[in-house]
Amino acid sequence: MLFKNPVLIISVGLSAIIGIWSVVSPDDVTGAAVALTSGALEYLDWLFMLTCTMFVFLVVYLAITRYGEIKLGKDEEEPEFSTASWIAMLFAGGMGSGLLFWGVAEPMYHFYSPPGMDGETAEAARMAFVITNLHWGFHAWAIYGVCALVIAYFVFRKDAPSMVSTPIEYALRPLLGDRATGVISVTSDVLAVMAVVFGLAGSLGMGTLLVRSGLSEVFGTDPASLTVAIGILVVMTIAFLLSACTGVDKGIKILSNLNMVIAIVIMLVVLFAGPTTFIFNAFVNSIGDYLSQFIFLSFRIFSYDDSLRGWTHGWTLTYLIWWIAWGPFVGIFIARISRGRTIREFCIGVVMVPTIFSMLWFAVFGGASVYIEMNGGGGLAEVVFEDVTKALFTFFSYLPGTGLLNILAVILIFVFLVTSADSGTFVVSMMTTRGNLNPDVRTKLLWGIIMSAITFGVLVSGSVTVAKAMAITGAIPFTFIVFFQLVGFFRALREDESPENRDLRMARRMAQVQGRAQGQAPSQAPAGGGSAD
Repeated sequence: MLFKNPVLIISVGLSAIIGIWSVVSPDDVTGAAVALTSGALEYLDWLFMLTCTMFVFLVVYLAITRYGEIKLGKDEEEPEFSTASWIAMLFAGGMGSGLLFWGVAEPMYHFYSPPGMDGETAEAARMAFVITNLHWGFHAWAIYGVCALVIAYFVFRKDAPSMVSTPIEYALRPLLGDRATGVISVTSDVLAVMAVVFGLAGSLGMGTLLVRSGLSEVFGTDPASLTVAIGILVVMTIAFLLSACTGVDKGIKILSNLNMVIAIVIMLVVLFAGPTTFIFNAFVNSIGDYLSQFIFLSFRIFSYDDSLRGWTHGWTLTYLIWWIAWGPFVGIFIARISRGRTIREFCIGVVMVPTIFSMLWFAVFGGASVYIEMNGGGGLAEVVFEDVTKALFTFFSYLPGTGLLNILAVILIFVFLVTSADSGTFVVSMMTTRGNLNPDVRTKLLWGIIMSAITFGVLVSGSVTVAKAMAITGAIPFTFIVFFQLVGFFRALREDESPENRDLRMARRMAQVQGRAQGQAPSQAPAGGGSAD
């Protein structure tokens, strides 16, 4: 039966080969990943910048036009999860530990070395938050939104398999026939699986290093011990495999809600124990600066200055490609939890809400850290530049309740990692079981072990650079896959928005309203219409 599932066979084979390679010779893996990403950035930086900016405008267009009224599901369907749980799950799956890892460090980097201007000035502080918001704001979540929307539409509106290749088949099969389309579909699904596996392994590697630094602060363990890092990975693997076996509506939902509660508690402690007025001012100021410079920054590559172009490659474009690498994983996961939402509601919930929260997060952590450097005696920047994994916990030493904050942060990072690994395992299992929305336990266990083995290779190298290179390698080919997905998506969307289907949807909604007024259940509304299959 396995031979009837080429996506599973090829993906497992490639993952196993590269996983073993990463353990046996991590330096070679790093060299190959860095060479691939460096070459892609050198020749295709313009394409990546244009593509990711296009996604932002595309999401806005879908939200404000008549397409926004279309449901991701049948017209009578209601959302599967509450809005609070939905946002918590997509946020935990989308970024999670990354905000903790970079919340203090990234604004500090840009405060000291902003591109094209002097550092350690008031203007540099303003630019630090603009750049950080560019990297973690609308672009990031628009990438996730597009990757999720094309899947959610076909899965819940057209009753199609939850596969990356589904919209591609819809676009290409009438043009190329079954054989050629089948080859392209399998290739697309395998590349998507590889992007998820290695993107997640890189991120889990960085998160594990952050937990190791936290344990060093809390319990005095060796901050450079490979044994401690491997121990964290083992415990995390057991935890996320147990959670993965419980399903989305239990394990992932519970962990995501717990994540958000702990994250908000820590943020509020920093907000009110730190320089509160300065933080609020920084937040409001950063919103205006970010929005006013959004168009300019969305197309800025520094084409005429090679040194600054290199900065763009190392920061902005690396981030954008990183989000694309997570696109298949986060996209399919967000699609899975978004049934019953309208496209407009989806675009606002997936792009606007997390962006605002991310901006607040960086204003709180980054604002307080910049305040320390400008007005509180400094000393934090040296730690950031020496070892970025220590930045968060060193920052807590400037605040009251340091011990409690350290413990909460370690717990939060660990739970974020478990949630991300759990979600990733679930998504890869869906992708390798022909889009099964509830994949079997054996497949989830298989992928959980494979991803942990590749993460082990990242930890053996002991470098954040290796983790970042691993995380973005799979995104390069996946960028082109998204183009084909969008062709199929808009072709189906235009059919769904034909005058006949719009009239049918309107009639159905009127029948539902009348049914509720008469005390009837929505399911008693007249049948018909729904999706334009």
